[in-house]
Formats: sequence, structure tokens, C-alpha cells
Amino acid sequence: MAFQPPEKVQEILKKLPKKSGVYLHKDKTGKIIYVGKAKNLRSRVRSYFANSVDSIKTEQLRKRITDIEIITTETELEALLLENTLIKKHKPRYNILLKDDKRYPYIKVHWADNFPKVTVTRRMVRDGSRYFGPYTYVGAVHQTLDMLRKIFPYLTCDRNINGKDERACLYYDIKLCNGPCIGAVDKAQYRAMIQELMDFLSGKSDDIIKNIQAKMAAAAEELDFEKAAEYRDQLLAIDKIVSKQRVISAANADQDVIAFAREQGDTCVQIFFIRYGKLIGREYFML
Repeated sequence: MAFQPPEKVQEILKKLPKKSGVYLHKDKTGKIIYVGKAKNLRSRVRSYFANSVDSIKTEQLRKRITDIEIITTETELEALLLENTLIKKHKPRYNILLKDDKRYPYIKVHWADNFPKVTVTRRMVRDGSRYFGPYTYVGAVHQTLDMLRKIFPYLTCDRNINGKDERACLYYDIKLCNGPCIGAVDKAQYRAMIQELMDFLSGKSDDIIKNIQAKMAAAAEELDFEKAAEYRDQLLAIDKIVSKQRVISAANADQDVIAFAREQGDTCVQIFFIRYGKLIGREYFML
């Protein structure tokens, strides 16, 4: 017998847009039980209610869905970043059940190392590392890291770093590593850069942009146009990432924005949660 979702869900499925965004599955109490992202919301959300699903977990999940909320985004990468933020905020039951599943990648910063590497992993270990995720689309994770490496040229190799190597690897030559192995930067400088990378992944990008802009201006003032061009390329790479998270507040403030609309005696109130000038979630109530 074909699976039949509740009537309310059926109506939502008919109106889903063919846009990228984030979807929030809710149970009968209104609690968010799963957060996901999609390149095409209509196609992805409807797939949960197809006659056949790919796992028992999905079968159990869809039986509990009585409402669906969507947040559309301009790009899939923006959806990825918002999805991660909402999972951290709400800790939905079915995302938590999946968090140790080896299919789901994390960005791992090996913070316990003197010179931390940045890698992608599919499981969390209590080893002093910092983890960002889980994400549901590994391709977008690698895309993000490829751009971040142009801004923060971090290590990926397994060398024993002492700053005394005679030669750096190819990544140093193509400016994708800042060469701690040959002493081009010291431990404090390298860790400060990695801290900025972690801040960036946490959504704190504006101070980093201002810092790079100042460095670019100083390099140009000193007629070091090659260095100024490097900083320009870093800013372009940042723009490709930051522009995916649409700025909501020019004041870069933490604020909750309340909006309401009234029609035929019913009032809908929406609260938009803005952190670091960017939308990280919303809630709505009927009065």
C-alpha cells in the first residue's frame, strides 16, 4: 500500500519551490526532528514520501512528519552553511541519530597538533580536534575547503614540522601552504591563521575581511604589488563563500527581528534570528 502523508503535508508538497534551500521536518508537537538541505527543494522533500525509501531510518522519520518548514537560499552552498547552523541549534533527533554514520562528513581541524592540519573526516573522535559539521553533501565540503585554502593556506601533509626542512612541497610554491616546514611561518603565526579559519567557519568573517583589506592596502602602499595581488585573490575567494550566506543586517549585529501579518482575524508572527549579520533560523506562531 502506498504511503500517504498527512493532509497538511500533502498540501505543502504541492507548493514546494524548485529552489535551493533548507527544509525542517517537524513532528505532531511542532518539534524539529530533522534538518536537511537541497539543491531542489521540491524534488528532495518529495523523495521522502515516495512509495519506496532507501533506509529504515527514513521510513521511521517520514511516519513522524506532520509539518514541513522551508527556508529558500540563493545557492546550494548557502543552504549547506545554514543547514549546519540549524542542526547545531536544534539538535534534531534524526540528525543526531545519523551523526556517527560514516556517510556524513565533518571538517576536522587537528587543533591538538602544534601545526594543525585541516582535513575531512566521517567520524568524530575525542582527540582534541575541532569539528565542524556534520554536512550531508561531501562535494560542497570540499568545494568550501578548496576556496578556504586560498585564504588560509593550511597543512594537509604528514611531515614532522620543525621549521628546518631544506625544501617545501609543491603546495608552498603554488601558495596553498604557508611553509611552516621550512620556517616561513612560526608556530604562533600558523596557529593564529588556523584560529581565523575556525572563526570563519563559525560565521565570523567581517573582521577577517577587514584585516586582509588592510594588508592589501599596506602592500600596495609599499609598491609590493605581487603581495597585494595575493591579498586581492584571498578577498575574491572569501567573497565566493561569504556571498553564499546572504547578509541580512548591515550592522553585523546579533538581533531577533519580529514580523507579523494579520488576515481575516488570524495573526502570524515570525521571529528571524540574526547572528553576525546573517540569518541562522526562524520560528513562527499563529495567534
